[in-house]
Amino acid sequence: MRKKEMIAMLLAGGQGSRLGVLTRKVAKPAVTYGGRYRIIDFPLSNCINSGVDTVGVLTQYQPLRLNQHIGIGIPWDLDKKNGGVTILAPHVKGGDSGEWFMGTANAIYQNIDFIDSNNPEYVLILSGDHIYKMDYSKMLRFHKQKGAAATIAVLEVPMEEASRFGIMNTEEGDKIYEFEEKPKNPKSNLASMGIYIFTWSRLREALIEDNNIHPDSDFGQHIIPKMLEEGQMLYAYRFAGYWKDVGTIESYWESNMELIKALPEFNLYENFWKIYTNSDHQPPQYIAPTAKVKESLITDGSEIYGEVYHSVLGPNVVVKEGAVIRDSIIMGGSVIGENTVIDRCIIDEKAEIGDNVQMGVGENVPNEVKPNVYNTGISVVGGRTKVPSDIVIGKNCVVYGNTVKEDYPNGWLESGKVVIREGGY
Repeated sequence: MRKKEMIAMLLAGGQGSRLGVLTRKVAKPAVTYGGRYRIIDFPLSNCINSGVDTVGVLTQYQPLRLNQHIGIGIPWDLDKKNGGVTILAPHVKGGDSGEWFMGTANAIYQNIDFIDSNNPEYVLILSGDHIYKMDYSKMLRFHKQKGAAATIAVLEVPMEEASRFGIMNTEEGDKIYEFEEKPKNPKSNLASMGIYIFTWSRLREALIEDNNIHPDSDFGQHIIPKMLEEGQMLYAYRFAGYWKDVGTIESYWESNMELIKALPEFNLYENFWKIYTNSDHQPPQYIAPTAKVKESLITDGSEIYGEVYHSVLGPNVVVKEGAVIRDSIIMGGSVIGENTVIDRCIIDEKAEIGDNVQMGVGENVPNEVKPNVYNTGISVVGGRTKVPSDIVIGKNCVVYGNTVKEDYPNGWLESGKVVIREGGY
């Protein structure tokens, strides 16, 4: 079989629990972003723009939406006979039982046969839940020049934030001599981006050996330290562009809001490095005579009769007359009722918000159920949720399901409170 230079393995099975209700029914990489995209569009587009035409997508948690979105890879030109995109789910390997992916490296170990069938010289390991543009072919060139067993993409972060990351300590020529996972007293500020290129023969050997010791084998905790211990050549590849882990409600909201700036740091409009997505052809957006729209991203198919300020709206969103939306993300297919005011909120796909509703008012009280997830004043309405008319909802609230007036005592949901009804309408 002809040897492929490099294939990509894209880890897309993450639950994304810090995104709260947004990942209740979908995997984190399938969450919508920037109106028309999903988070996984970014690494997939980076692959095809970098000349990587064989991608294995490893799924696990709530994979249905992700599988439907990727399909056979047509939007990314990955519908190829030899290569293309392949969905790789946990599966039965022998006997009568299968096995979940237990760690990042274990997920790759369980798919050694897929990698071997493509006969690559190098394997690119990616995460499916970061927002960035990167030319992996430049990183591969660096890896080959150094004769490395592994190359790890790193980003310089402020020294005071370095303890939140996996940190690479390097010597001359960016050769890695030590890896520290979230060190209390970091020696450097080179944070791992979770993007690795391995020489496949070296990685294959390490995965098999480590599997006997750690069934939950992880790149950061096990494989990279093991290779360093053995004296293998590992290098840090410095990346200087925009990169964002949108793993929390605040960072997700913030990253979307950054797209609205007149000169955004992360530009979706560049022709030379396009981001592709699987989107149906929608009718044009309609801005009614009664509408006011300022500094916002409005996706095709949306109908605006009210006011929209500094917000991101997905496809087929309807904002009815008298409604006001500020500093918010409204995902595809949602309907915002007449005279409703939404301030600093995230409304998931196909939600229905009634008339005369006020959302995002009152004190910034952390959420009573998940204070570590909802604590920055952003209220979130889950997908296919119905909020009745004449309701007031505070900050850091979570609403999910086909809710009714009785769920809101005196028509009011105080800041930090939760209403969950299983089953959307």
